[in-house]
Amino acid sequence: MLTAIKHLGCGLGKQDVCYQPYGRRLPLLGIGLVTMFISTTSYAADKARLEEVLVSAGKKIESLQDTPISLTVFSEDRLEVEGISGLADIASKVPGLTIEPFPINGGTPRVYIRGIGLGDVQVTQDSPVALYLDGVYIARSSGAAMDVAELARMEILRGPQGTLYGRNTTGGAINLLTRRPHTENLEFKQTLGLGNRNLFRSKSSINIPLSDSFAIKFAYFAELRDGFIENTGPGGDFGDSEVQGARFDLAWHISDELRLDYSYDRSDMESYNYMFQAINPPSEDGNKGQAEAIKRSAQARSKFGQHRFSSMATTAPLEASSSEIEGHSLVFHATTAVGEFKYIGAYRELFDSAYTDLGGGLGSADYRLDTNYFDGSAADSAAGGPTPLVKPTISQHQQSHELQFSGELKGAGLEYVVGGYYFEEKAVEDNSPMHLQLYSLVDGSEDVYIANFVSQKYDVENQATALFGQLRWTPSILNNALHFTLGARHSRDHRYALKNQRDEVYFEYSPDIGNPQVFSLTALAENALLGPLIIPLLNEGGLPGDRRFNNVSGRRRFKDDSFSAIVEYELSETVNLYAKAVEAYKSGGFNTRDPQMDGDEGAASDGIDYGVGFADGFGEEKAFTTELGMKSEWLDRRLRLNANVFQTDFDNMQMNFLLNGTVADTKVLNAGTASMQGFEFDLSVLLGDKIAASMEYAYLDAEITEVRDSQGNDVSYRYAFSAAPENSYTASLDWHVWQGAKANLHLNVNTNFMDTRLGGGDVQNALTIMRSYQLWNARLSLTELEFASGEVSVALWGKNILDKEYEIYAIDNLPHADRAVVWGEPRSIGMELSYHY
Repeated sequence: MLTAIKHLGCGLGKQDVCYQPYGRRLPLLGIGLVTMFISTTSYAADKARLEEVLVSAGKKIESLQDTPISLTVFSEDRLEVEGISGLADIASKVPGLTIEPFPINGGTPRVYIRGIGLGDVQVTQDSPVALYLDGVYIARSSGAAMDVAELARMEILRGPQGTLYGRNTTGGAINLLTRRPHTENLEFKQTLGLGNRNLFRSKSSINIPLSDSFAIKFAYFAELRDGFIENTGPGGDFGDSEVQGARFDLAWHISDELRLDYSYDRSDMESYNYMFQAINPPSEDGNKGQAEAIKRSAQARSKFGQHRFSSMATTAPLEASSSEIEGHSLVFHATTAVGEFKYIGAYRELFDSAYTDLGGGLGSADYRLDTNYFDGSAADSAAGGPTPLVKPTISQHQQSHELQFSGELKGAGLEYVVGGYYFEEKAVEDNSPMHLQLYSLVDGSEDVYIANFVSQKYDVENQATALFGQLRWTPSILNNALHFTLGARHSRDHRYALKNQRDEVYFEYSPDIGNPQVFSLTALAENALLGPLIIPLLNEGGLPGDRRFNNVSGRRRFKDDSFSAIVEYELSETVNLYAKAVEAYKSGGFNTRDPQMDGDEGAASDGIDYGVGFADGFGEEKAFTTELGMKSEWLDRRLRLNANVFQTDFDNMQMNFLLNGTVADTKVLNAGTASMQGFEFDLSVLLGDKIAASMEYAYLDAEITEVRDSQGNDVSYRYAFSAAPENSYTASLDWHVWQGAKANLHLNVNTNFMDTRLGGGDVQNALTIMRSYQLWNARLSLTELEFASGEVSVALWGKNILDKEYEIYAIDNLPHADRAVVWGEPRSIGMELSYHY
């Protein structure tokens, strides 16, 4: 016999995050949408139907079928069945969504929705996909790959969300919602998991009612896991990780009209970044720019292969990366005679330290691409002695305040929400003091080495304010089936950035090992012996110059007005149609990769005068979307079909221009326009009382239509959207295999497909294309076993059970390789044991 999950308070709109009191679990219907069998007293008595899915994407609790937004929802049951506890776990489980690691920080996810995301991790730039934790905007994606202790629901909103969510949502938004304390009863849950690669996972939570109106909740999560590539060099093994997360929640129902919620969360992660595996060596006719003089030497000291290696080696010890996140939030909710008042206040801190080795994987001392300790002779000239181990760090703290007032005028058929928002952050990206970045033997030489040293520090201060409102009108015609919604948001941003940077290049000449000579670029050019040998090699790609940025600062102010308009029509009780037009904007910023201070410096190293430098920054970009959609249920609510088509146009796009002859020097200009069209649908169906299936599909046709360089030339042929697969889908089959008097057995099998897509930025390059792939996962669960006044469940699970090899990131700019990749997770298997009281 199945029992429905009760959503206490949700139907009344009084609670933003619904909790699920202790009771029997319902079978999951898979990836497409979160769907469950509704209550029945027996399989034969009543027909099973798809359960209503409740979401808060529209800033209020409402049915998914009444929400005119293209979105995917993961309920708590689905999170558990899929083994999802954070962003990284849904990397391929949502069509139209891709999540990849940044190449130099595996703990920082690159999140793309409908092909829109941020291709470079800089503290001075924002992602166009906004992340929210219980309504609190998370400004920095660093550390966001970490697990949250007690997630209750995840909502992925596709497309611009410029009025209710505001800036930096041109791609969409992701809501992470946690379980709230409740006063119904004492509740305890403990889950233990074991798996291959020495996986150990523990998740604990306890809900304690202290009175009829006051409850607290504690949750703790810990996970240990080994990576899938061994480091045969010194230091840790690639991919090894340790994660811990803790959370405290307090809920106080002061009266029937007043409620107060407080939350504190802390997460800590330590991990070892993977090394890029070289696939293709440098081509004969290619140009590695500033690395041209070392590419053959670097290639000879690198490991190449078309399939995933089981081991690679570092030269310097592989150091651990770490992330520490801590946050407080306070939510006050008041119900009055004229509407509901809500305040959300939050303070969060982040410390993220990332260490990456980009070397060739053979552990050669003659080729290093890392930031570890270095005691070569060149270090004496650069720093007066050995240079230290440096882990690039980001430290950030933010605070935000949001006021919302919502209500309705029933006689006039009006519903409204208005509010104000304030946000500020301070952050520092610290990559100092002076330390090694590259050390390599020069091509054609046995005793001349090049050494590149760098010291960087960037300070950021940002403030943002906004006023927003949305009005929904239901005229008294057509049986109240027609609805009109208008939304508007006025935003203002103030951004400040300070850059300190020092780059220096030296050459070591070591004909006599005991007495090496060190030359700067100027001294090398004047050296009668080495100059004729080395300078022609360097000039093939351009000399890597020494740089100085001493307290170079920039300030930019932005303001924006974004609007939305929606028309909805209830064709029947179970079929809703909608048409919408939505605007959103992404804030401008500063480019730390810009090699020039400002636009007054003239031509850059490639001979082009771009007219801008770091201090000038770049402006905001705008997105405008039109969308037609349908939310429908059929066959007596046994089939659910939601579908939409959309068109999005982008203006003043922030485009990266790589300077010819360099590896990573760029200019960011508002020089692009783009257009994308797409189609999305999700389908859930009950095939019988015990079998359910679902499928979710996304088609995307994205094109950068125009890019004007600094000379006014259209160079759009060079650019394409990164991480924008044309086709992607997920499918799931959930079978309630057996139901006994005191136990249930069910099987979930799901698959996800990702089409080919571009990696490594938005410049078209066949060497960074990632192949399509399809993964299969399964979970067999035995639940509702009575034990010690509670219930026990046991589950066996497998992810990527066919052990498919697939890439999750590809780049083309390493000195030793024209193509190098990071691989996705191989086959993982494990079991879980849970006790619920």
